[in-house]
Amino acid sequence: MADSDFKDKKQPDYGLETESDDPDSLNTITALVAEDHEHEIKLRTMSWQKTAILLAGEQVCLAIMAQSWSLSVLGWVPGIITMVLCAVLFWITSITMHKFIMKYPQIKDICDFGYYVFGKSRVAYVFSAFMLLANNILLIGFHVLTGAKVLNTLSDHSLCTSVFAVIATIMGIVMSVPRTLNHISSMSMVSSACMGIAILLFLVFAGIESAPLYGYNGNYPTLGPVKTYAFPQAGTTWIACMNAVLNITFLWVPQILFPSFIAEMERPQDFPKALAVLTFISAILFLVPPAIGFRYLGQYSTAPAFGSLGVVAYKKASFGFVIVPTLIIGVIYANVTAKFIYKRTMGQSKHAHSNTLIGWGVWGLVMVGIWLLAFVFSEVIPSMGDFLSLLSAAFDSFFGFIYFAIAYWQLNRGKLFNGVGKSVMTLVNVFIMVVGLFILGPGLYAAVEAIITDYSGSITPAFTCANMAL
Repeated sequence: MADSDFKDKKQPDYGLETESDDPDSLNTITALVAEDHEHEIKLRTMSWQKTAILLAGEQVCLAIMAQSWSLSVLGWVPGIITMVLCAVLFWITSITMHKFIMKYPQIKDICDFGYYVFGKSRVAYVFSAFMLLANNILLIGFHVLTGAKVLNTLSDHSLCTSVFAVIATIMGIVMSVPRTLNHISSMSMVSSACMGIAILLFLVFAGIESAPLYGYNGNYPTLGPVKTYAFPQAGTTWIACMNAVLNITFLWVPQILFPSFIAEMERPQDFPKALAVLTFISAILFLVPPAIGFRYLGQYSTAPAFGSLGVVAYKKASFGFVIVPTLIIGVIYANVTAKFIYKRTMGQSKHAHSNTLIGWGVWGLVMVGIWLLAFVFSEVIPSMGDFLSLLSAAFDSFFGFIYFAIAYWQLNRGKLFNGVGKSVMTLVNVFIMVVGLFILGPGLYAAVEAIITDYSGSITPAFTCANMAL
């Protein structure tokens, strides 16, 4: 990693008092866009509308269908409070992140963000890079496994699960060929539409069927009639509650990708418009379908909720649409991951931004390597559900809370309590830091305990042919 990678060439070293609409900052953005548009492969081309579509494509995902299970563990009151609180903190931290990037428009990914937010620390850059790669590759592996589950379910397990995982991996590699997020944004429209159809079908089927199929603690009706409750039921463990909270947090913390998205906008200053669209969509989809699902599935809720549907045809009809967002969201994470590796590999050479044989060859090799590594993780991890909790605790604690509380301090250092409004926001960001540390500490402990429990029981062998259909 060369020192030149971090030098602000032809750019001022912005003071912390600079506002996001500072002329120097906007001039820097103009210069960065102009430089990018001189290249054969142009990255900074997305409008805020395209960015909103990309954001929705990444956020409207299968994890929405795990929220009914979270409500079944926590109950209505703690569950809804957690969801609403996550939504509010998501907006605040995302706006803080954007303001910080407007001070340093040369930021291209979360690694650069970490470098600047920790005072141009090379250690922070390396740490952020490791976390980016680990988080994204594990998430791509989760989507490979989900793809295999969908194919298993639709085909009544006509092939080995590992074969279905290979098919999902190959499809992911082929779909990951585009090098710009602008092109992938078009795919995101299809992704969001298919996930929306899957959710709508699930809600209809859950409402019209006579009873659910099963829950984690027993088949219907062994747990009694379907019921909902305000608070956790008797016997619910602290670890179960913590993992339910982490499940909600995971859905609301996608900011690890946001700097990469902003870096490919033609007008990064318009990002709050795209963020407002995303927040509106998320507030509806992350609250209403899970609440309806919990209403009709109650204590029989599973994650994803498709598994609780009592009629097999209903399950296939709704879950089948998930294959599209599963692959496309994997492509989004793969693109951001590949760009980081590709940038470090190609540097400032012409191959980095031109249609050369070497450039495309290296891009293809990097992408194949990412998906193959993700495939391996998808095969050797016993429970991706628990590992999602681990991802939330280990990564989202930093990239959803801690980093942005520090960014707020950097942005407002010396004026943290200037006026009532600023004082309130300072206290809110102290709370954000506390939440991040809590998720990193007790949250990580709960996730690890759940994984230990998995390993102490029956474990699905690696590269298995076992049926993993819902």
